[in-house]
Amino acid sequence: MPVRAARRSTPAEAVAAIPDGVRCFVNATSGTPFGLLDELAAQAHRFRSLELVAGYLLRAPAPFALAEPDGPFRITTTQASGATRSLARAGVLRIVPAKYSDYAWLFSPPSPLACDVALVQVSAPGPEGRVSLGATVGAAVEVVRTASLVIGQVNPQMPYTFGEGELPLDAFDHLVEIDEPLAELPSATADEVTRRVAEHAAALVPDGATIQFGIGALPEAILGLLAERRGLRVHSGMIAGSCAELVARGAIEGDLVAAEVIGDRALLDWVHRNPRVRLVRASVSHGIAGLAAVEGLVGINSTVEVALDGSANSEIVNGEVISGPGGAPDYAFGAAHGILALPSTAAGGTVSRIVRRLEPPARTTIPGYLVDRVVTEHGVAALRGLPLRERAEVLAAIAAPAFRDALLAD
Repeated sequence: MPVRAARRSTPAEAVAAIPDGVRCFVNATSGTPFGLLDELAAQAHRFRSLELVAGYLLRAPAPFALAEPDGPFRITTTQASGATRSLARAGVLRIVPAKYSDYAWLFSPPSPLACDVALVQVSAPGPEGRVSLGATVGAAVEVVRTASLVIGQVNPQMPYTFGEGELPLDAFDHLVEIDEPLAELPSATADEVTRRVAEHAAALVPDGATIQFGIGALPEAILGLLAERRGLRVHSGMIAGSCAELVARGAIEGDLVAAEVIGDRALLDWVHRNPRVRLVRASVSHGIAGLAAVEGLVGINSTVEVALDGSANSEIVNGEVISGPGGAPDYAFGAAHGILALPSTAAGGTVSRIVRRLEPPARTTIPGYLVDRVVTEHGVAALRGLPLRERAEVLAAIAAPAFRDALLAD
């Protein structure tokens, strides 16, 4: 890690150090430094073309309001979200599809998306004299090492997490103290269909499994049904709110290893200086070498739709980009067993989410040959090792009954 000045600066002083025409990495989820970005918007008059690059954002920062075709800011994301939807609709969002393991190199030289400036949020210094990247470590560590200018927003509301996100003060050019609420993701309430899907999926997770899980109400509902398991371990892209309960109930043993913490304030408080929680770089959490060493890894993810060959679209709904590949392709490839869960229908039961094929603009987030088991409220389709015709038959069997015949019609 390069030794830098560690200058204590005001927001205006730190942002004034950012030159025009560069690319800035903005840390995602609860690591987004909104105070710094407010100041960046306030200094918009200085910029003609400043690119902001981010992953999954939980809420839109101030510069997004100035993102116009001829405006001062260009916005690029590797994983669209609700926070970027208005930009996508306005045609001013650049999307770079990337799986999470790519984050280990994507934002650093010699990548075409290498970032000159890193804007991150960190905890207050701990007794060790270091700060922590807190809730969002996976993509940020390497960018902090390689960017020409690194600005850290020091926020006492950011939890201090142990692991690879612990950094010395001299890893930063500027440290700016801003006390503000973090972006949070409240727990979603599962409806009856989601609970039925979760029951089928949870039954596939044995005692002693190492679990990975994605974001959203469905993976969270599945986790909530694992409280009676024993010997579970966590190696995941994220730590979710249900993890705290599973630890308290004795279901999870050992450390919880992940790249990010995504949840509400209660979860952020739970991970603060929690010795059971270890956050790591993307190459460790999602890299194939690391996943290959994890015994009994079960990936638990949700998706938008699944075609009869098993291929899954997790990015497009009604022609609109709602997400990106994220970590799902990494765990589909690296996990010993994979669970891909979804309700069988959408739009009040009028649209089947088991489809004959993925039709453009739908994207193949996970190719069919990597999909192990697909789960709906109607049951489980085990695909691994099946010929294409039999795959189609078992997938049609877990579609809503009203659509089964049409799915298999020649």
